[in-house]
Amino acid sequence: MPSETLWEIAKAEVEKRRCHGSDGDGMEIGEKSVFFIGSKNGGKTTIILRCLDRDEPAKPTLALEYTYGRKTKGHNTPKDIAHFWELGGGTSLLDLISIPITVDTLRTFSIVLVLDLSKPNDLWPTMENLLQATKSHVDKVTMKLGKANSKASSEMRQRMWSVMQKDHPDRELIDPFPIPLVIIGSKYDIFQDFDPEKRKVICKTLRFVAHYYGASLMFTSKSEALLLKMRGVINQLAFGIDKSKSMCVDQNKPLFITAGLDSLCQIGSPPVPDSDIGKLQAHSPMELWKKVYEKLFPPKSTSTLKAIQDPARDPQYAESEVDEMRVQKDQKQTQNLCKENSDDLSNTVVLLHPMATSKLL
Repeated sequence: MPSETLWEIAKAEVEKRRCHGSDGDGMEIGEKSVFFIGSKNGGKTTIILRCLDRDEPAKPTLALEYTYGRKTKGHNTPKDIAHFWELGGGTSLLDLISIPITVDTLRTFSIVLVLDLSKPNDLWPTMENLLQATKSHVDKVTMKLGKANSKASSEMRQRMWSVMQKDHPDRELIDPFPIPLVIIGSKYDIFQDFDPEKRKVICKTLRFVAHYYGASLMFTSKSEALLLKMRGVINQLAFGIDKSKSMCVDQNKPLFITAGLDSLCQIGSPPVPDSDIGKLQAHSPMELWKKVYEKLFPPKSTSTLKAIQDPARDPQYAESEVDEMRVQKDQKQTQNLCKENSDDLSNTVVLLHPMATSKLL
């Protein structure tokens, strides 16, 4: 039997990839990306390490970090690869969102928004800034994808709406996030000791936001049972494992709501007296919920949400040779700045001299 030509081998490889499930453009479905964004020190790194079975202490994330995990489906099958990206600094590094989400990776991307429940005053601005920045970038990339591959863009839009059943009563009232979104409320162990009325407002608000964006919502803490549930949700995003159909909407327990299973009827109206709703001028339901939430939990100054320290000076990233060159460059810039200021001062004296002379005369 004659040996196969290079062309025949290539054709066989393409067919093999199709059988194992590719998206039609050579991108393996088994290769997915999960992007963790959220509150500073909210527990994003801990969640990632837990999902990857890494028993190591979590270090602060200062910028954008990457790691990956692998999972085998069975014998003689290729391992699925999950790419984990994490944005540090809370809302201070929004520009870095554009780095991992590109035209080539968009179709395999999911977002996990981790919100620190123990800091309710920071919760809304953190959530709003991160989701707006992410959605804005994803929309731009989706437009580019549509120009290059209209079929792929159309499939993304269909997938976006697939979280909501066609006969769901809220289908016309929501605006699904353009890529899969999971909202995790961390530090539930602290949150559960809050005043019941405050817990009620936070729970209802997060339920509305998650439902509006077609997102799943869950609360977690150091509890082993909650960590296992959280790990199952992340594995679904990273490796395509079946979704959990369990649901908990009791504000006295950790919330767990799979995307598409909640409803505006079950959530109810914003937790404020009907007589006060008319006084709150809002142009959309989202804006109304924001005003109600911030009435009880006024946001702190936005400057407090930004990173205070310079990551370049963090000792855990020390590099003697690089740091030496950085010091030399800083010194040179300082010298140049002083020289420029000195030249400007000389010019100022020259320009003022005739005026001073005329006044004296």
